[in-house]
Amino acid sequence: MDTEDARSGGLVEAAVGERRHLINLAYRMLGSPAEAEDAVQEAYARWYALSAARRRTVLAPGAWLTTVVSRICLDVLGSARFRRERYVGEWLPEPLPDRAEWPGAGGDGSADPADRITLDESVGMAFLVVLESMTPAERVVFVLHDVFRYPFPEIAVIVDRTPAACRQLASSARRRVRAARVPDLGRTQQAGVVRRFREAWEAKDIEALVGLLDPAATMVADGGGLVGAVLRPVEGGARIARYLVLMAEKAPGLTLLERTVNGSPGLVARRDGVTATVAALDLVDGRITRIWAVRNPEKLSRWTAPAGSA
Repeated sequence: MDTEDARSGGLVEAAVGERRHLINLAYRMLGSPAEAEDAVQEAYARWYALSAARRRTVLAPGAWLTTVVSRICLDVLGSARFRRERYVGEWLPEPLPDRAEWPGAGGDGSADPADRITLDESVGMAFLVVLESMTPAERVVFVLHDVFRYPFPEIAVIVDRTPAACRQLASSARRRVRAARVPDLGRTQQAGVVRRFREAWEAKDIEALVGLLDPAATMVADGGGLVGAVLRPVEGGARIARYLVLMAEKAPGLTLLERTVNGSPGLVARRDGVTATVAALDLVDGRITRIWAVRNPEKLSRWTAPAGSA
């Protein structure tokens, strides 16, 4: 193999090795694994569309692909605002199961590692919902800088803005995140609250549910117009408790399971083996302050019940 062939082969290998990083980047920017995969696929299509000579001029394939993916995400976020204005009811990010429960994964979650999204605080539902409140430019700059630690001069080239403008965007985004951030209760304590919440819901015990919910709690449901779901947030612990009990009474045979949702303890509701709802929960001082219930079946494809489960 001559030097040019070796260089070309090395570039291809380096580009392929960036896939997992790019998927993680795009999911945080878009809040949808499917859209993230599409953005990364489009970036690779553009990479392979380059002539061999043009690819050899790219000193860092990872930086090139990051730039392209980020610009694609900017475009998607811009058009998504229009689409979401026409969305039926509330729009929520697509929830992620634990990597071991990803469709096609073995017990160790090892299948398709390049498509795995790392589950950390930057994919928590609360964090993703805050990202949704940002402008497309704020979101892309914030994710690149505060989550993935890209320096502002590099980000400026990616988003075609000055470093000073990028600093301003990141600062504005950071204020939104700080305003929404809640104390971390700790995974073990969270799991205990979620377990008691599941038990109270199964027992249709309104008093116990009210005791676990913050009086000012909010529940947001996303049905996408495809299944029944409240179109506006339900506010107040007592109202949420009554709504949950009513849901349970209208859906006999509902099975509630404790599952990891976007890296934190959450609940999955299944009926006849089909996942009907995935709920992420936010807790403060041992009480549930927010519930995000994703019911849109188009967002639940990764929650197919494993063989032998309820």
